[in-house]
Amino acid sequence: MKINTDGVLLAASVFHHQPKYILDIGTGTGVIALMLAQRFPQAIIEAVEIDEQAAETAKMNFQLSVFKDRLSVNNVAIEQYNSRKEFDLIVSNPPFFVNDLKNEEKRKGIARHADEDFFEMLVHKSKSMLSENGKLCLILPLKQAAEVEKTGARIGLSVSEKIYIHSDERKPAFRVIICLGQQRTNLVERDFYIYESLKVHTRAYQDLLKDFFLNY
Repeated sequence: MKINTDGVLLAASVFHHQPKYILDIGTGTGVIALMLAQRFPQAIIEAVEIDEQAAETAKMNFQLSVFKDRLSVNNVAIEQYNSRKEFDLIVSNPPFFVNDLKNEEKRKGIARHADEDFFEMLVHKSKSMLSENGKLCLILPLKQAAEVEKTGARIGLSVSEKIYIHSDERKPAFRVIICLGQQRTNLVERDFYIYESLKVHTRAYQDLLKDFFLNY
């Protein structure tokens, strides 16, 4: 499971004022959790990963990092995950190809595909674990984000932020980072562009990721 742009953009963009507990759902090899540990030095980060091999890799990556005392991974489906903690920030770069052609490689299929009721379960489960001022932040295609917003509205979660991700200024958004919480606030929306020209990243992209990527 390679490091992907969606994951690093989510980890670098989401914000909460002094989160005590953070949950990363579907951590893969742990990149998002590690980036959040770097950004929020007081936070305890728990990760959930259904794939056993990926969970073992995340565990190894956590143990090799300077943040190891604040990171843990649970090899379990989010449906079966339970915690006594209330999380101030829950993040996920979830599977999103609902009812699409299944990946022939089973492990990658689990990471990339979801059943129709997956997002409803994810939003309900996340709400049950959020602190009073907690936020759930996901990166998704726009269609799935709209469904998440509808589900959230039905159970008392309102959208506080949307970051529309574009390849460049000439192309429409292909992903959106959507944040929901139990507290109703004014919606903040903005656009974010990855490239300014062929293979040349925008200054905004470089500034966002310079603390994590060695080539910036």
